[in-house]
Amino acid sequence: MTAPVSRRCLWLISSLFLLLLIPISAAAQQGDVPKNIADSVGGALHWTEGQFLGVAEAMPESKYDFVPSAGEFKGVRSFAEQVKHVACSNFAFFNEIEGKTPPEHCEKGGPAAAKSKAELVKYLRDSFDYGDRVLATINAQNALVRVEGPYAGPNTRLGIAVAAVWHIADHYGQIVEYLRMNGIVPPYGRDRDLCAREQHPPDRSVCKL
Repeated sequence: MTAPVSRRCLWLISSLFLLLLIPISAAAQQGDVPKNIADSVGGALHWTEGQFLGVAEAMPESKYDFVPSAGEFKGVRSFAEQVKHVACSNFAFFNEIEGKTPPEHCEKGGPAAAKSKAELVKYLRDSFDYGDRVLATINAQNALVRVEGPYAGPNTRLGIAVAAVWHIADHYGQIVEYLRMNGIVPPYGRDRDLCAREQHPPDRSVCKL
């Protein structure tokens, strides 16, 4: 049991390190770098949020129940279930950071009633807004405070935040394929990323996130 867990942890750490380099490298080219822990993780978080939200908005509502059928996809989530799972998990991760009880059964979508595209996109946006607010509270003094919980726990506050970034990116990699399977080119959200990095937390009405 120990070896597989260790390999998974190493893979997770490596993936997250690469994710964190994306906003840091872009900022460095502009002559600036993140000034604190929240901004360092926030750059990657805002980038993945923009990517994921762009795909959620690009998929037509008529395709929200899409499930891949060509290949070994038995039992996988529909597009709508992917969006709901990520939104629920965002609340769960950042609830744990705040010391609150996270929603149950996010692997099955959780307790939220959202079903339509509009409801699911709002749920997703709300989860991102909440995550941004909680992330802003992480600093050098509390980043390594122990966190208990079923979602990536036990861990530290910083560790849970990094896991949240990885989780969004992981599922982005899945839904972007769902989008392409329906003949739609993903928007990628580059403009959202640039705007979001200039504001901590980003003003989504300005950044169009």
